[in-house]
Amino acid sequence: MPPLPVQRRLETGPDGYEYEVRAIPAARANKIYRCPGCDHEIRAGTAHVVVWQAELGESAVEDRRHWHTPCWSNRATRGPTRRWS
Repeated sequence: MPPLPVQRRLETGPDGYEYEVRAIPAARANKIYRCPGCDHEIRAGTAHVVVWQAELGESAVEDRRHWHTPCWSNRATRGPTRRWS
């Protein structure tokens, strides 16, 4: 079975930076990550988004952060945890 395509988009954040946002479907979520929005685990098999500043480009692997989708969507009303900085 071929891998599922990754949906990507650019978003301008409340901080004025442009972010690359990629939706990770549950079928491709193979690792556990910690969401910087809520500081809880994103378990393997959970759909989520991976985000980084667009100006850093594709090679910015160390700057990518995995967020629960609702945490990313509501980040303007809820500050990131200390792990995001």
